[in-house]
Amino acid sequence: MGRYHVADDTAPHLSLAIQGCPSVKKQRKKPQSKRAPKQADPAVEAETARSESRRKFLRLARNTAIALPVLVGATVFSVQSVQATICEADLTKIGKGKPSVVQVHDPNCSLCQQLQRQTRKALKSFDDEAVTFLVADINTAEGGAFAARFGVPHVTLLLFDGDGEMVQIVRGPSDTDSLREIIGAHLAAYG
Repeated sequence: MGRYHVADDTAPHLSLAIQGCPSVKKQRKKPQSKRAPKQADPAVEAETARSESRRKFLRLARNTAIALPVLVGATVFSVQSVQATICEADLTKIGKGKPSVVQVHDPNCSLCQQLQRQTRKALKSFDDEAVTFLVADINTAEGGAFAARFGVPHVTLLLFDGDGEMVQIVRGPSDTDSLREIIGAHLAAYG
């Protein structure tokens, strides 16, 4: 046996506990009631249902109050983005009295996307009313015809005066500062 020895054999569980072994004690089962279950009070059940219904309503109201501004914001952003894209694709705005910058663009071209970002950054330095920025998507019939008419590939900017005459071509991606200088000089000459 272990370090401790209990001489009393009438309590074997004590000697096991002292030796470091857990005692296993059989638990008695509770007798099951053979009586019929209590009938719940209809008034209490109605109050509980009303309370749960109120909680569900308040949870729904809270979730709606959280989700509504998010959905409205996303919708407004999407609508503005679509409207801007439609507005920028309207090549009939060239020659309407305001100088224009037209990007010949392929949406699948990473250089075109880079040129578009740089051009938009450069245009933020100027008044929105001073120049019109348009995009000729070469994947559309109108954009492809526009690029073919001027004999230019994608990743190109075409600068037009207020009368719709093309006065300058900028090929390839450029940094924002260079584009700012080019557009500034264009507006000084034709704006």
